[in-house]
Amino acid sequence: MKRARLIYNPTSGREEMRRILPDVLERLDRHGIETSCHATTGAGDATREAAEAVERGYDIVIAAGGDGTLNEVVNGMAGKSNLPPLGIFPLGTTNDFARAMGIPRRWEDYCDLVIENKTRPIDIGKVNGRHFINIAGGGKLTELTYEVPSRLKTLIGQLAYYMKGIEKMASLSPTELIFHAEGYEVIEGEFMLFLIANSNSVGGFEKLAPDARIDDGLLDVIALKKCNLAEFIRLVTMALRGDHFSDPHVLYFKTRRMEVTSPARVQLNLDGELGGELPGVFEVLPQHLRIFA
Repeated sequence: MKRARLIYNPTSGREEMRRILPDVLERLDRHGIETSCHATTGAGDATREAAEAVERGYDIVIAAGGDGTLNEVVNGMAGKSNLPPLGIFPLGTTNDFARAMGIPRRWEDYCDLVIENKTRPIDIGKVNGRHFINIAGGGKLTELTYEVPSRLKTLIGQLAYYMKGIEKMASLSPTELIFHAEGYEVIEGEFMLFLIANSNSVGGFEKLAPDARIDDGLLDVIALKKCNLAEFIRLVTMALRGDHFSDPHVLYFKTRRMEVTSPARVQLNLDGELGGELPGVFEVLPQHLRIFA
């Protein structure tokens, strides 16, 4: 019999995991997967539990929650040897990574993927000793992730982020950024934000990085140059269609490694969570982890 460790955020998805937990455990156990659980209690808890699960030799680790919970679990696992495969129950507001991977929302369907041991290798991003599974970024616009109230996210979902973004644009000033990317000359200028994507789904936009592949050993870099509110709204509309790369305000390229610096204080966003500040050296760990997908 296999052993699995299920790490879940009890407040995600209107406490959905609490309601379905007995059924999930029964279904997995019935198919030879003995599962123990841990409900997270605060920041960093999921990281500690995931690291312990790897050290204790669990055959499977499962993260249940939003993108923040997933990021914590990945940080607890990444960098270690003999990693077990990772399962993901998407219970957050946007669930960007789960959407990109085509992970089903119905818990029954996802349990079946785990039971049937259907896995695939994926790349992991790393910056300044921390890891991200889907997206890293910086700049004033990325800070809106932390400013959207939890209650508003619960009520209207990812629309809350768009509303906050438009609200902030009216008063935002650009930030000077310098990109030293492998394979490119130095790029310097004023930018509203930069994003480093590991998949095609970012912030609820499924076409923001349409050519991003989770297992190609490359990071897709998108940076928004200085623009006003009207230009920003037009670019959001273009991004919904995947047409934004044709606009001169958008910088896009792929790389394996990149250093980003700035004379200003710039916070980093890793999978929607605070990730320190610039300067940052971003790199990819090719096919470092297997996930059920």
